[in-house]
Amino acid sequence: MHSSHGTGRRPVTGPVTCIGETMAALIPEPAAPLDGAGLLGIRIAGAESNVAMYLADHGVPSRWVSALGDDPFGHRIRAEVAAAGVDISGVRTDPHRPTGLLVKDPGTEGTRVHYYRRGSAASALTPDLLDDDAVRSAGLIHLSGITPALSAGCRGLVLALLRPDIAERPCPVSFDVNHRAALWADGAAPAVLLGLARRADITFVGLDEAQALWGDELADAFAVRELLPQPPVLVVKDGARAATAFDGPRAHTVPAPPVEVIEPVGAGDAFAAGFLAGLLRGEEPVRALRLGHLTAGAALRVTGDHGPLPDRARLAELLDAAPAEWAEGG
Repeated sequence: MHSSHGTGRRPVTGPVTCIGETMAALIPEPAAPLDGAGLLGIRIAGAESNVAMYLADHGVPSRWVSALGDDPFGHRIRAEVAAAGVDISGVRTDPHRPTGLLVKDPGTEGTRVHYYRRGSAASALTPDLLDDDAVRSAGLIHLSGITPALSAGCRGLVLALLRPDIAERPCPVSFDVNHRAALWADGAAPAVLLGLARRADITFVGLDEAQALWGDELADAFAVRELLPQPPVLVVKDGARAATAFDGPRAHTVPAPPVEVIEPVGAGDAFAAGFLAGLLRGEEPVRALRLGHLTAGAALRVTGDHGPLPDRARLAELLDAAPAEWAEGG
């Protein structure tokens, strides 16, 4: 895992290009069930733009590629992602389709999410995006399992980026399984996501989502590696307990430091960005995992998807901490 060859195949010379839908998010403020809420705040929500924004926070050149409607929500998303230091030159404006929308419904059993994204601008993306310079000039492409659930065109795009013949790809590909059951009414998720996870150069998956998709008998990270032996790098996240990175045949496990959780949304995206930032910086796997945990902590401590990182001196201190000190949260 060295920056000189990124994923063990070739140098990563261009930006990390994150491709996927970002929506406007309406959230009751203060948090309350939607049917009795008085005011809704506007945020933005998108797994891949989250990754791009956290990469930018770490000083890694990042680009977000998507499509937005020519509407106020689309304009707002474009401005917020750009303000985080992300290159948005590859974001298309679709004059005929709206920007997707989600509405959060907080309740005592957790938060439900209602999606209004069918027919959205991003759902109309197709494999023709591969011809776009914003994709062709990428050093690493990051995708999630949300995109192939949005439409046949979006599924075709992800399959084209994760072609079985690695030599045909524009660059190495990172893939976060990011299973959203509500998007897969056709029951295709287990087979589709397994195929994509096996084809990626770097794959991220939660142990709980692996069990939900592919069977409860996947008792631990090593069982997931047996199911997914192909990716050169596989990261299995075990919730608030630990994360394990498989670098070829070697395994490295780092416990998650204690964090006071305000809301878990966005933590998986933050973890992926931190780990990728470490990988591209040439960090050893344990340090890349630590950077993933620290970045996830930034998301866990805020109600939105994107929270502030510790300052660089504190990050460096935590990356260098002895194991016992790390386990106590530094």
